[in-house]
Amino acid sequence: MRPVLHAVAGIALLSVMDALIKGAVESLPVLQVALLRYLVGSAAILALAAWRRPGWPTREALLANGVRAILVVITATSFFYALGRLPLAETLILSFVSPAFTVLFAAILLGERVGPRILVSLVAGFAGVAVIVAGGLGGEGARETSLSGVAAVLVSAVGYSATNVLLRARAQRDPLLVIVAIQNLVPAAILAGPGWWVWRMPEGSGWLLLGAIGLLGVAGHLVLARAYAAAEAARLAALEYTALIWAVLFGFLAFGEVPGGFAWAGGALILGSAWIVARR
Repeated sequence: MRPVLHAVAGIALLSVMDALIKGAVESLPVLQVALLRYLVGSAAILALAAWRRPGWPTREALLANGVRAILVVITATSFFYALGRLPLAETLILSFVSPAFTVLFAAILLGERVGPRILVSLVAGFAGVAVIVAGGLGGEGARETSLSGVAAVLVSAVGYSATNVLLRARAQRDPLLVIVAIQNLVPAAILAGPGWWVWRMPEGSGWLLLGAIGLLGVAGHLVLARAYAAAEAARLAALEYTALIWAVLFGFLAFGEVPGGFAWAGGALILGSAWIVARR
């Protein structure tokens, strides 16, 4: 159960980060928020690496994790864009198609066996998502859905699935600190130019908000990397649905989004799917 608990904890930390990002992109450009998220993350992981001394990465590790880092940039920027166009809970719900892609990629790239229990859990989780979408989360107060936001979420979901499968492949070979360091340093380098081009000076507590986003990103990915190093990607895929709990909570507390009965019914199915996949 330890990898399962690590995965749930990592998803919770990243869900808090998502809520903070949604607040940040309302006043700052998406590329700037993404750049600062990875700059702060790079500083934090380098400080941790200086303390733990994981050793220098091999050329193979640099290339493989570098490719994954490029996918991380695409995934993060498209998801941050969607957060600025859609309600928080709706964005998370649409992103829940990612476990299905994770299972598909894990079977194709890693040769993992997809057993009936995992398939049942994925069907139950996706049914929960369908119930929520059919019920119209947020009721009459919901914002009009942005087609560009929906497209961005779907791009992010595919990219997120691919990065998780690659994480599973590398987490069994490379130190976790090396993986997360490359995952922050390479995106920071890629986004340096675009982020500086659209730069807008944060006001007041904006710096604290951006710092918290970066630290939560590092913590969440370290915990997730530990989970994927110890368990199959397909087994952990349906646990992504637990992010719905945090989406509903933060959507209500921070943005006034009130889910109705359909959301609770779908949430029950999603939690059931997570329980099925967590059992040995």
